[in-house]
Amino acid sequence: MGTGRTGRSTAAVTTAEQGWQQFFRYGPYGLLGLATVVSAMSADLIMSRTGMYVAGALVPVALMLQLWWSRIRHRPAGRSWAPSVYFVVRTVLAFVLTWSNPFFSMFALLGYFDAARLLSKRAARVGMLATAVTMAGSQCGSGFPPDTLTNWTAFGILLALHSTLVLVFAQLDTRQAEQARTQLDTIDELESANARLEQALAENAGLHAQLLVQAREAGVADERSRLAAEIHDTIAQGLTGIIAQLQVVTSTTESDPALARVHLDRAAALARHSLGEARRSVSNLVPAALAHDDLPEALGKTVASWAERTGVRAECTVTGTAEPLHDEVGATLLRIAEEALSNVGRHSGATRVGVTLSFMGDEVTLDVRDDGCGFDPVALPPYRGSDGFGLGGMRARAERMAGAVVVESEPGNGAAVCARVPLVPQR
Repeated sequence: MGTGRTGRSTAAVTTAEQGWQQFFRYGPYGLLGLATVVSAMSADLIMSRTGMYVAGALVPVALMLQLWWSRIRHRPAGRSWAPSVYFVVRTVLAFVLTWSNPFFSMFALLGYFDAARLLSKRAARVGMLATAVTMAGSQCGSGFPPDTLTNWTAFGILLALHSTLVLVFAQLDTRQAEQARTQLDTIDELESANARLEQALAENAGLHAQLLVQAREAGVADERSRLAAEIHDTIAQGLTGIIAQLQVVTSTTESDPALARVHLDRAAALARHSLGEARRSVSNLVPAALAHDDLPEALGKTVASWAERTGVRAECTVTGTAEPLHDEVGATLLRIAEEALSNVGRHSGATRVGVTLSFMGDEVTLDVRDDGCGFDPVALPPYRGSDGFGLGGMRARAERMAGAVVVESEPGNGAAVCARVPLVPQR
């Protein structure tokens, strides 16, 4: 709608400008011809013989002046004196013609219209005042010069009226010119603002494209990290368990075939479980332990299975009011528990392990404590926020859920891993 309104306004302005151009081109001829005809018709009533001769001589001069101006007015700049000369000569001719017959004031009226167009700002007011003198003389009742005191009084009053109108219209013209300049300045500012806006939009489009690329790269990196952690927590741990079971099988095949068979069955079960977990990890599904059980039950079964496989005494305790958790929260805590138990089995030499799951209002905590050999946390490599494996992997998992992992240990006094994540209920 704004574009249509602007188009109509532009068309109206163009039509008005074309109308004025036509007036300035043909108007002087028409007004001179009309004034000549009316003056000729009234010559016997108000013109002297001398006035007739003067008018008869000056009308052709005014016509030639107008023809000359019509020929040069559109020529390139270089004759800056021509508009002023044309206006002055025409005003003088109009004054003398109006002296001879007041009806020639119709021709003199042109001074009001094009003084500002042909003269400088200061000269334009002088030109309009000269036109006002001619118009007042034509309307005072006796022509030039006024015959009686009454005519002179009428001339003075009319001159004052015309002069006042000239000043008023000049002031209005000045205000309009200032408004036009202000509008042009505003338009320039708007065009500049639009240009800056277009540039900003182009820059924003570029930034948006960069953000999309970065988000895609971040998503790819995050997915790679997730798969790496899942592979470590499923396949790698499963393979470690299988190797341990097969080593027992190798050492007991001849001495105790039944025990070897038990460990061989455990290795096969671990292989099947690890294969299923790997498939679920690739599909980004929850761990198999959480497919049919909630976190407390799945964690209890995981601890029991680990204790049976490693021979380490392990207990699982749940405190607080258990609530159904979001799949991601449950999977995160279960994977942290699996990794912590795996670390205990491989490194600590513990004889007892305690796993505690606590529901504490707006958060859930998981504590895994052992009585193993412990270690010095200060001697560990600094955590750099990368996903990694081991403790770094546990921290990375917790941080994805806006949580944290804290490790407490010292040589000879076991270790404790505490994970805290927000309690996000199942949807």
